[in-house]
Amino acid sequence: MAIALSPGVTVNEKDLTNIVPQISSSACGFAGVFEWGPILDPLTISSENELVERYGKPNNSNFNSFFTAANFLSYSNNMLLTRIDTKGAKNASFSQLSPVTSGSFVVGVTYEIVTNATTDFTLVGASSNEVGTVFVATNTGTGNGSDTARPVFKIKNAQHYLDVFSNGDNGVGPIAAKFAGELGNSLKVCMADSATYSTWAYKNQFTSAPGTSAWSVSNGNTTSHDELHILVIDEDGAWSGVPGTILEKYPFVSKASGAKTENGTNNYYKDVLNSRSLYVWWTDHPTGATNWGSSLTNTIVYTALSSDVYVSLSGGANDFAADIGDYQDAYAMFGDDDQYQLAFLAVGKASPVLAEYVIGIAESRKDVVVFVSPEDAVSGEPLIGSSSTIANKIIAYRDELPSTSFAFMDTGYKYQYDRYNDKYRWVPLNGDIAGLAARTDTTNDPWFSPGGFNRGQIKNTIKLAFNPNKTQRDLIYPKGINPVVSFPGQGVVLYGDKTLLSKPSAFDRIGVRRLFIILEKSISESAKYQLFEFNDTFTRSLFKNMIEPFLRDVQGRRGITDFQVVCDSTNNTSAVIERNEFVADIYIKPNYSINYITLNFVATRQSVSFSTLGA
Repeated sequence: MAIALSPGVTVNEKDLTNIVPQISSSACGFAGVFEWGPILDPLTISSENELVERYGKPNNSNFNSFFTAANFLSYSNNMLLTRIDTKGAKNASFSQLSPVTSGSFVVGVTYEIVTNATTDFTLVGASSNEVGTVFVATNTGTGNGSDTARPVFKIKNAQHYLDVFSNGDNGVGPIAAKFAGELGNSLKVCMADSATYSTWAYKNQFTSAPGTSAWSVSNGNTTSHDELHILVIDEDGAWSGVPGTILEKYPFVSKASGAKTENGTNNYYKDVLNSRSLYVWWTDHPTGATNWGSSLTNTIVYTALSSDVYVSLSGGANDFAADIGDYQDAYAMFGDDDQYQLAFLAVGKASPVLAEYVIGIAESRKDVVVFVSPEDAVSGEPLIGSSSTIANKIIAYRDELPSTSFAFMDTGYKYQYDRYNDKYRWVPLNGDIAGLAARTDTTNDPWFSPGGFNRGQIKNTIKLAFNPNKTQRDLIYPKGINPVVSFPGQGVVLYGDKTLLSKPSAFDRIGVRRLFIILEKSISESAKYQLFEFNDTFTRSLFKNMIEPFLRDVQGRRGITDFQVVCDSTNNTSAVIERNEFVADIYIKPNYSINYITLNFVATRQSVSFSTLGA
């Protein structure tokens, strides 16, 4: 505290109102293959309708990904979804990149073989020399110019666009599809300015012709001819179902970099398309567009179009064949617990190798639970049937996974209706189970079990691939495999709440695991404000008085039965203090879910008085 040098009043303020924050994220991370949407750039999706809008509809190749996400969203509204980067997916554009020959490859660029006269492609990283093979060049190549491969044009996400394509001169023409996929081939972009508006087929879509903007006039140039009208059209009807449907309209945008609307928002046509369009990126100015993109001056004139611009996109391609490395690259993003606040990770259709990899992410983060559905570990197909052989294969899948309290496994797949394609699909249950856990967060608290008849009802199920009977449940449940059971007249129910922790422990139940996740995240978040304070009685008492009301609140909400916080000189000894450390021991008695009910019925003689019987 500064010492006053003359009489006066000094006011100081100290905040002793610190509390433990309520941290309860119910977001579920998921990576899948889709026909549209940003690649390796997670977006928060809140509904199935938004899922369709951002990532497209399901098909025979990606329905597992789509319905895993959609099923979670039928219970909750918070999924952090990322599209997997598959090698053959390509953006549609106006002018496809030209083929190259052996000896002129660019290291790290993805190529597709167009013609194959010799075998030089193996020298630059291709696993096959067949036409259509997609590969990443490992070197520039050596030799024969009769082989050609075309660079695969792919804009993965907004950051990739900014890094590679945002400056034009990239050989793909003025417009490209926003994302990789065949849907981009249905797009057409049309534009007209003051010179071409009168003959433009779409002039009736606008109130008047483009000319010189009010912004240009207000800045001293009355003849810049900077305005444009732009339309994005569903040329083939792939988006709307009706060919020629106008998807987006951008009237009176400007050719001038830095242009503004009357309310001060950015009106430069490149920036307007890039920031507002759901369908296209700007990738270059039209041919002959002198001064387009230049800043406004008093004398500058933006070259007029010589004819109407009609840019039909082509070359977009789907690729739903993701390998294990592609999946791992996508899920690895969720390892950043600072950037991505999650409670769950769903794996969809997953081999034991992929499931173990995602479990490793959860073990590293220590604040998420992974949801897994078994499949045939050899064929990768759903395990369908009712025999003990199916139960043994489910156990075999589980045995390839580690012992951990950060994973939760169900018994497989459900049969559900695909309204987009009018057919039925086998879909893994882990999207539903993660959804049950998220919904339980909302209806109760994270430490409540998501299983049972009260909270464990599975939606949209025609039948189960494996509906375990009592004998089979007795076989699989001790292994940490949670049965999903169809009870006649009572629906399909999650009938267990065990984690994959093998040793007997309170943490072999998902409610206890999630209770400690919440406690640890909340208390550690508040504990960081003790950093660089003194380790003395005042700081320790302040910390303890902050933690105990939080724990009493959790106790009142039935998460714990009792607790004790020790933070004093007994565990903060002189040696601890001198090492610049601070120690608090927090003892928790968790509440336990009921898994087994015993009802004792006792028959007695008529002469027996109940008042004489023991309780």
